[in-house]
Amino acid sequence: MKLAIGNDHAAVAMKNGIVEHLKARGIEVINVGTDTNDSFDYAISGYKVAKLVASGEVDGGVLICGTGVGISLAANKVKGIRACVCSEPYTARLSKMHNNSNIIAFGARVVGQGEAEMIVDAWLDAEFEGGRHAKRTNMISEIEETGSLAAAED
Repeated sequence: MKLAIGNDHAAVAMKNGIVEHLKARGIEVINVGTDTNDSFDYAISGYKVAKLVASGEVDGGVLICGTGVGISLAANKVKGIRACVCSEPYTARLSKMHNNSNIIAFGARVVGQGEAEMIVDAWLDAEFEGGRHAKRTNMISEIEETGSLAAAED
């Protein structure tokens, strides 16, 4: 498995810890984030990780900024990306099982290192269930492709 990881200046230390955690699991990691505490625009990392995921160059992505919100919003602008911000393992697991998320995001100012590792593990260990969830993820794709949702039109 190969994952891309991106971060901003608020998440350098946490990113480094997550990279080591992923490598210990035998996962190859491509780091496209910053490695300094100098101000860095999260949208750059969010975009770079999303492009790698959308192209199929990597199997998924991990994004970390102060809250996880901004960086995931940037990633979600890339076609085919379903980046979910999660602050605990349960939501991370269900984001994959029900929403087929391909990027997990969290905030270095929101969760600690141990919790971040549990979030990543829960997400990695989950699998998309398909079934009734596929119908819903297909609706998300329809919105992305057409700018509308036929099931919601009156």
